[in-house]
Amino acid sequence: MTEATGGRRELRKAQTRAEIRSVAQRLFAERGFDGVTIADVAAAADVAVQTVFNHFPTKEDLFFDGRTPWVEGTAESVAQRAGGQDPTAALRAYLQADLTALLEQETRPENRSYLEALAQSPSLQARERSLVEQAWQLVAGELLAATTADGTPLSPVTTQFLSELTGALFMVAGRVLVLEHRRLVLAEPADEAEQAEVRRHTEATLGALEECLRTLAGRLADGAAEA
Repeated sequence: MTEATGGRRELRKAQTRAEIRSVAQRLFAERGFDGVTIADVAAAADVAVQTVFNHFPTKEDLFFDGRTPWVEGTAESVAQRAGGQDPTAALRAYLQADLTALLEQETRPENRSYLEALAQSPSLQARERSLVEQAWQLVAGELLAATTADGTPLSPVTTQFLSELTGALFMVAGRVLVLEHRRLVLAEPADEAEQAEVRRHTEATLGALEECLRTLAGRLADGAAEA
């Protein structure tokens, strides 16, 4: 196979994947997640059922594909931070911007079917929780690597603990904000003032978490010095 042939083949695969995803997400919006089968997606996209599975192992993968850049983005914000920037500050800045954009996006009428599908499907809720945990583990790993590389007065055990705790607290706080905002968006009647109030909580919540984690790290460092 020549390089040109291989390139065309990869392009066709990418186009097929994008078409399947587009068709599936349109059907989910029209019929609800549980009202659509993989066979329905295959028929609408004019491909074999196995072709769908070749690109997306589960229907949940189809639903979330392209919609969760934050899973890798949280870790990348730490790994690719500016020189000299504190890892936790980089994470907080990324999540603040990402959550602000996400909460605004989820207020738009064209995204209501997405929120309704999530609210009605336990399997989608379970998958989203697993994605949050995946993001937490990825960012914890990058925080550990960054802290170790920058030098730390803390023991490896304490550094590992703080990295895990930081990742968990930031991701769980973000999820709580998102879920509360979604509840208000889907409420009947919707209260836009309450939605805006939740959005305003984002900066204060993440800023307080960063401050508390710095305080904890300082106390642990002091305790290690006294031991």
